[in-house]
Amino acid sequence: MKKPIIFALDDDSAVLRAIVRDLRDAYKKEYRILATESAKEALDSLKELKNKGEVVALFLSDQRMPEMLGVEFLEKAKQYYPEAKRILLTAYSDTEAAIRAINEVQLDYYLMKPWDPPEEKLYPIINDHLEEWQSTFKPEFHGIKIVGYQWSPKSHMIKDFLSGNLIPYQWLDVESSNKGQQIMDINKIDKKDLPAVFFEDGSFLVSPSLPEVGEKMGMSGLAQQRMYDVAIIGAGPAGLAAGVYGGSEGLNTLLVEKRAPGGQAGTSSRIENYLGFPKGLSGADLSRRAITQATRFGIEFLSPQEVVNIKLKDNYKIIELSNGNEINTKAVVITTGVNYRKLEAKGVDNFTGAGVYYGAATTEANACKGKDVYIVGGGNSAGQAAMYLANFADNVFIMVRKPDLKSSMSQYLIDQIKGTENISILGNTEVKEAIGDTKLEELVLLDNEKKEERKVPAGALLIFIGAKPYTDWLGLNIIKDDKGFIETGGNALVKYSDFKKVWKLDREPFLLETCQPGIFAAGDVRAGAMNRVASAVGEGAMAIKFVHEYLAEN
Repeated sequence: MKKPIIFALDDDSAVLRAIVRDLRDAYKKEYRILATESAKEALDSLKELKNKGEVVALFLSDQRMPEMLGVEFLEKAKQYYPEAKRILLTAYSDTEAAIRAINEVQLDYYLMKPWDPPEEKLYPIINDHLEEWQSTFKPEFHGIKIVGYQWSPKSHMIKDFLSGNLIPYQWLDVESSNKGQQIMDINKIDKKDLPAVFFEDGSFLVSPSLPEVGEKMGMSGLAQQRMYDVAIIGAGPAGLAAGVYGGSEGLNTLLVEKRAPGGQAGTSSRIENYLGFPKGLSGADLSRRAITQATRFGIEFLSPQEVVNIKLKDNYKIIELSNGNEINTKAVVITTGVNYRKLEAKGVDNFTGAGVYYGAATTEANACKGKDVYIVGGGNSAGQAAMYLANFADNVFIMVRKPDLKSSMSQYLIDQIKGTENISILGNTEVKEAIGDTKLEELVLLDNEKKEERKVPAGALLIFIGAKPYTDWLGLNIIKDDKGFIETGGNALVKYSDFKKVWKLDREPFLLETCQPGIFAAGDVRAGAMNRVASAVGEGAMAIKFVHEYLAEN
């Protein structure tokens, strides 16, 4: 934790040196001593200190200064640090002004010059005020701060991005946080420009894009090499495994991710059936371990950057990014996974990011405190979300169109849900309408068995339905099935007559190879995939074996 600050101000350099010397002698172990001769410079520095999350415990200011009186400075300093103690240094002739300031601007104390010896005339006073300040002091959060509206889709997007990348942050809801409003006032930020993201160096971005936040956090936005052996698109379990094996086996490997590592698995609050972790682990923890392992093997990780197309030139592949940059590579592994399908119910789209979330259980859990939360979906992700949210919400309701969860969820999760008092299963139930003003407030539910509708209050609606492959961006002629999943391997060569129109090699495609030689697909994005974390990891590792074989023949 950073040390609190004692801030001294006096335009007389000799006096300032003396006060700084005495303060450091007594307080340097517990406090930082900052000092300046200029009141204007001091006020400018207070804004920067506030944005950095620094804390001022006590101001000690001279009264008679050419730029402004000490009382005036202390009054302005209160706007930045209202809890800090404020002591005025005065000559005998300024005593009346100092006494008046105690009543008018809530000055805490005034000290007469000179203060020798400090053991009798300075330290006892300072000690009393620092002890009083410490009794109510709560340490500042040191890290990224986000100021915004709880029900703002863009605020949710930034929170979700930082959470997915395991970056700690403090959320300040402008409608309920005095601190959030104060930091807006200090920096003259208008509410219409929110969210604002403040960084540890004191800088801030207003309504930023994810690449802007990522660049500020030191994430790489530009590829460092002119040519890669293999570029992996998507950092879910399959992509992370491909990255680990590509790096460990000496390939010049690039991993590109548009949001955060982990994919859908990364949003899971608990994965309990992954081999080797008998107590389970969170999706975020699995992602953190994997990305650390991959980068230790020397792979390059580009994030947050979105791939919008792949072009071919001779035997080389050119990956186009949304920012206009291009990446050259010899082979590509597509591991973009799947997105949750949109819920086609009236009003749902109006509140996406404002009470309606797709797989965002951990990010918005605190917003669910004391509320009724509804989950659509009967798979493991829905069950894991329900178990996690039950720690925050008053009640969690899982809605499925089938009578129960037996056919769609692992038994261990069903047993856990049965043993959790505030989780209920609503079988044969679907959402007909989402209702609210600026955020979700109510849901209209339909009981398909009784053919009855009812309206219920809802703090949040989380959606975990279906699996839509993330392949819409793929403009290249790569054969997909009727649902958009990428077809691979020799079976696709037989199944699709168009496959042979694209595939011109004498050999059959490798098991995970698409109709374009040297472009592979692994994990949930691939037609016929098993939709399990372990199988995605296996396919990612297997893809690198085939990349080696492809590179050997080219």
